[in-house]
Amino acid sequence: MAGLVVSGTQVSYIGQDCREIPEHLGRDCGHFAKRLDLSFNLLRSLEGLSAFRSLEELILDNNLLGDDLVLPGLPQLHTLTLNKNQITDLERLLDHLAEVTPALEYLSLLGNVACPNELVSLEKDEEDYKRYRCFVLHKLPNLKFLDAQKVTRQEREEALVRGAFMKVVKPKASSGDLAASASPEMHHYTPLPSASRELTSHRGVLGKCRYVYYGKNSEGNRFIRDDQL
Repeated sequence: MAGLVVSGTQVSYIGQDCREIPEHLGRDCGHFAKRLDLSFNLLRSLEGLSAFRSLEELILDNNLLGDDLVLPGLPQLHTLTLNKNQITDLERLLDHLAEVTPALEYLSLLGNVACPNELVSLEKDEEDYKRYRCFVLHKLPNLKFLDAQKVTRQEREEALVRGAFMKVVKPKASSGDLAASASPEMHHYTPLPSASRELTSHRGVLGKCRYVYYGKNSEGNRFIRDDQL
């Protein structure tokens, strides 16, 4: 099967420009796959993923997944990377993940509008990103890593105290955003090291973050507290 790489319980189907998960992939590999890599495709839907009930790792970087993303129940999934997709509604995504991936410990959302940093907007700064992390940890308190950065005890404590107030305002799509999303090849961002981008050896990477976020404070789409509404 062209493009399919299988190594033990690891299944990779990378860079095949598929718009949906091929039926044969679930039929042939769903019963044994524990790690599934579908990066660098054109996925807008995860229909067909229900065949992979035993997944522990799911890599979906560089696709076209948006706010209508739906995952089946994956009780053993501990690692999920959704870097460089089209997710803007953070709260909806987190509520969904809390319901269908109860064992999740490693999550990465870099390169999505829902993850506010300078990778997606020069108006975002380090404070925006810290508020985002606080909100994510409030919703998913069992996370150990978020966006390739280890969750600290201080972050956990702050999420318990302040996380519920860090509501997220979903940004309004501008004409520029729509044009960018229509041409994903123009923004071929990936947070993964170059050694991990080979089609036969690609791995979702979670480790020490090498990005430092600076920028001017934005008066626009920021995290706000309930008591400020």
